[in-house]
Amino acid sequence: MEYGQERIATLHDLTGRVPDAPADRAAVVVPMTEREYAGLAAERVLSELESLAPGRVVVPLRAPAEKVAAFCDWLAGFDLLLDVVWCNGPGVRDLLADSGLDGAAGKGRDVWLALGIASATHEYVVVHDADAKTYEGADVARLLYPLASGYDFSKGYYARVENGKLYGRLCRLFYAPLVRALADAHPDAPILDYLDAFRYALAGEFGATADFAREIRVERRWGLEVGTLGEAFARAGFEATAQVDLGRYEHDHRAVSGPTGLSDMSRHVADALLRAVEAHGVTPDYDDLPRRYREAASQLVEQYAADAGFNGLDYDSAAEREQVETYSDAIEPPGEDERLPAWNAVELSPDEVLGASEADILAVRDE
Repeated sequence: MEYGQERIATLHDLTGRVPDAPADRAAVVVPMTEREYAGLAAERVLSELESLAPGRVVVPLRAPAEKVAAFCDWLAGFDLLLDVVWCNGPGVRDLLADSGLDGAAGKGRDVWLALGIASATHEYVVVHDADAKTYEGADVARLLYPLASGYDFSKGYYARVENGKLYGRLCRLFYAPLVRALADAHPDAPILDYLDAFRYALAGEFGATADFAREIRVERRWGLEVGTLGEAFARAGFEATAQVDLGRYEHDHRAVSGPTGLSDMSRHVADALLRAVEAHGVTPDYDDLPRRYREAASQLVEQYAADAGFNGLDYDSAAEREQVETYSDAIEPPGEDERLPAWNAVELSPDEVLGASEADILAVRDE
C-alpha cells in the first residue's frame, strides 16, 4: 500500500474513511457550461452534494441566453442552497467592463467570479468540475479536512484509468515532462520542486481558505489549474499546502485537436506554467526547452508503457509520442499577463456580480 510523502503533505486514502470536515462552513463552486445541462455526470455531482449539504453551492454558468432559463430550472430542482452566476450575461459583462476587468472569457474567469461570491460568505471554498462520472460528495470533505487542520490550500489527485486505458494525457504527456525538463535545467529552483510535488497538477478539484481565495490572481482560461499552483507557491508554500487522494476518477474525454481539444489547452497550460516559473526566478532557455521536453516525455512514455503492461492495460506508444510532438509546439515564452486580479485588490463587490447575474436571468425569463 502506497503512503509515501512528497515535499507537500500528501493525504492518502488508506482505509476508505471519510474524515470529519466542516461542510457547513464551506461553499462549493461547480463551474458549468451548456454541455453539462441535465447530463448524467452533473446529475450525480449535484445529487451527491445534496447528501453532503454544504453551506452553499455556487454554479458559475457559461451558456447562451436561450439555454439559461431551463438550466436554472434544472438546478433549482436540487435540494441545495444554490446560486447561479450567469458569467456571460450582458449585465455581468458590462459590470466587468466598467470595472476594467473585461477581456478573454473562459473557465478561469468563470471560477474567479464564483470565488469572490463563495469566499465572501464562507470560511472555506472547494472547487471541482461537474464532469466526473465517479464523483462522491465525500471528496469535498476530503479536500476540506486539511484546511480545517491548518493548511491554506489543498489539491485533489486521482488515477485516470477507464476503458482499459490510461487517461490524464495532458498532465502525463505535457505538464509532467515539461516540469521535469525545466527542473533538470534549473535544479535549485524551489518553484519547480513545488510544481513537481503534485501528483495530478491539472486536476480541477481544490480547496482553499476564504482568505487564500481572495488573495490569488486567476488565469482566465484553461491555465486556471496550473496558474493557481503558481499563486499557491507564493501564498501557501510547501508548509501550508496539501494534496488529497480522491481515488479513481472517470471524466469526459477530449480530442487532441479542435478549439477545445488538448492541443489548444496545452497552449494555455504552457503559458500559465512558464509565467509562474519566470515570476519565481527561473529563466528558461526557450530555444532548447522543446528538445529537453521531448526527451523527458520520451522517457515517461516508456515508463507508462511498462506500467500499462504490468496492469494489463492497452497502451499505444506511437500515439502517445505523436501527442508529445503536438504539445511541443506550445512551448514558447508566455504572452501578455491577462490574469484577473485578486478579489482583495478590486473595488467590485461579489454582491454586485450576483445582483447583475440575477437581473440578467430574470430578463431572459421575461422574454
